Amino acid sequence: MGFGARRALRFLLLPLPLLLPVPGAAGAGLAALPLVVNTWAFRKATETAWYTLQSGGSELDAVERGCSQCEIDQCDGSVGFGGSPDEHGETTLDAMIMDGDTMEVGAVADLRRIKNAIGVARKVIQHTKHTLLVGESASLFAESMGFPCEDLTTQNSLSIYLKWLNQSCQPNYWKNVIPDASKSCGPYKQAKQLNSEEWINSQKRINIHNHDTIGMIVIGGSGNVAVGTSTNGAVHKIQGRVGDSPIAGAGAYADSTTGGAAATGDGDIMMRFLPSYQAVEYMRTGTDPTTACQKVISRIQKYVPYFFGAVICANTTGSYGAACNKVPGFTQFHFMVYSPLLNQPSEQVVDCI
Repeated sequence: MGFGARRALRFLLLPLPLLLPVPGAAGAGLAALPLVVNTWAFRKATETAWYTLQSGGSELDAVERGCSQCEIDQCDGSVGFGGSPDEHGETTLDAMIMDGDTMEVGAVADLRRIKNAIGVARKVIQHTKHTLLVGESASLFAESMGFPCEDLTTQNSLSIYLKWLNQSCQPNYWKNVIPDASKSCGPYKQAKQLNSEEWINSQKRINIHNHDTIGMIVIGGSGNVAVGTSTNGAVHKIQGRVGDSPIAGAGAYADSTTGGAAATGDGDIMMRFLPSYQAVEYMRTGTDPTTACQKVISRIQKYVPYFFGAVICANTTGSYGAACNKVPGFTQFHFMVYSPLLNQPSEQVVDCI
């Protein structure tokens, strides 16, 4: 049998897509499995995850390879090497992967010199009894697992860093320090008095191109759920900062009895509310995915009206949705979907609330 015939036979033997009616769902009256949903218009990542499933890979395989594709492509400069230098000019990576069947999580944060962060996160599940490894020790673990040690700095990230230095290190993430962080670079020391107004005003200065994490939900034909995230974090962050992406329940969350969710945006704010966990819990009570996402965003708005963020949600019937917080310059959120009802990845858009 030739290669083409074998390939055709393999696809014929794949399980038929599961089509289920979803009362009240927006758009089509049918939901379908398997399903891939990811944040932003990262189409190649969606395709990679989908074809991994179609080739017989598991949900975790699909999440890992989909997010890895974004790391390779340096999606939007906010995923993978060569982007978002910290205040010392170094690019570091955060990633997480979660199995909704076993509730196992593997995550890395402040990962240095290793390009495939989501791959290292998967190794945390496979070869340790831990959940989260951080910093230099995470990099040493990755090297012990066979990942090559590589420089994550590129000419582009160096250029971003030097331009920031020439702008007196503006903007940055310091407050209540001397010298005045809004006018000069450090080193800083703590100020004798705390200024709450400084924090309030800083919340209104939103950089909507600073936190474009890839978050991905994959639900297999049998309803098994896996999720994952990968990012290089906030540009010009204080060295050692970790955002929401590698934190289970914040960056993403999966439960194969219910569904999955993933978040993107200002991780320093969003991680305080565990939006992905909360969205899955809303869906557990019967809330549809779109409404679950909206309720999560509304909850954060009560405390931080000016935050930049969005959430994607999907349940085990194959129904999905998304929501985002409306701020100047960010009134719509784009995300990707691939299911048997679509003959190619579909870029979808929701209006922010």
